[in-house]
Amino acid sequence: MGCEINDRKVAVVGCGFVGSASAFAIMESGLFSEMVLIDANRDKAEGEALDISHGLPFAKPMQIYAGDYKDISDAAVIVVTAGAGQKPGETRLDLVKKNVGIFKSVIPQIAEYNKEGILLIVANPVDILTHAALKLSGFPENRVFGSGTVLDTARLKYLLGEHLSVDSRSVHAFIIGEHGDSEIAVWSSANVSGVPLNDFCEMRGHFDHIASMKRIAENVKNSAYDIIEKKGATYYGIAMSVKRILEAIVRDEKSILPISSLQHDNHGISDISISMPAIVGRDGVEGTVPISLSDEEEAALKESAETLRKVAEEVL
Repeated sequence: MGCEINDRKVAVVGCGFVGSASAFAIMESGLFSEMVLIDANRDKAEGEALDISHGLPFAKPMQIYAGDYKDISDAAVIVVTAGAGQKPGETRLDLVKKNVGIFKSVIPQIAEYNKEGILLIVANPVDILTHAALKLSGFPENRVFGSGTVLDTARLKYLLGEHLSVDSRSVHAFIIGEHGDSEIAVWSSANVSGVPLNDFCEMRGHFDHIASMKRIAENVKNSAYDIIEKKGATYYGIAMSVKRILEAIVRDEKSILPISSLQHDNHGISDISISMPAIVGRDGVEGTVPISLSDEEEAALKESAETLRKVAEEVL
């Protein structure tokens, strides 16, 4: 039971910290004219819809309301944040069994009412849940992908920008692999506006490259744990990442973003969803981008994929 897709409509499934922050970022973006919020707790969805709607006189006209699954039948994109949050001391992979269980009830309901939209998976662990959503929805693989390492990559750019006292938007570097503990910072191709990273570092008076790279990569990897320890959850950074991915889809930007999608012999990795740079536009994932990796990075990526494969086999 599907109907014609409304390119100006988005659905957010799950109104916890991440879902509601994402809904707020979406409202601010002006990308859509209609947004439906869905949550197991209907009152929560209604409360968030009302609260966000009250800011509309300062933004662009938009209809924001709480609904149920039948209200998503014409949504162009369904953002899925539903799932248990990461608790202090819990790894993203600890969450997996709990959240795969939630997806087994959520994803078939989405697929029942919407056949043509794009599923953007944001709940953690995002790579496993993207893989689960692909299997449970029966959607073509270009229309099911996860937020992946878009946020981790933003964290890397931010920290490098701070380190070098340069605009983080001029830093070009990727985090790839699992969105989690086995992620890889791709230093070998990192650059600042085309200048190789180490050369730029030396221009700025930094010479201890290995120690700096290690420290920055660790800080990126541990960012979520630090934030969760200090304030209980992370949600603004990921909300901005969701907004960025939606921009690429709605405007058909063909932007290159490190999203989590099903791989086909990409650096020898197949049949698992993992984060690699990909071209993102109106049809979802248009293809992965082959980036060059050092031997060390390639080995780490294969290890990251293996880690995810083992978990996927256990739960899916």
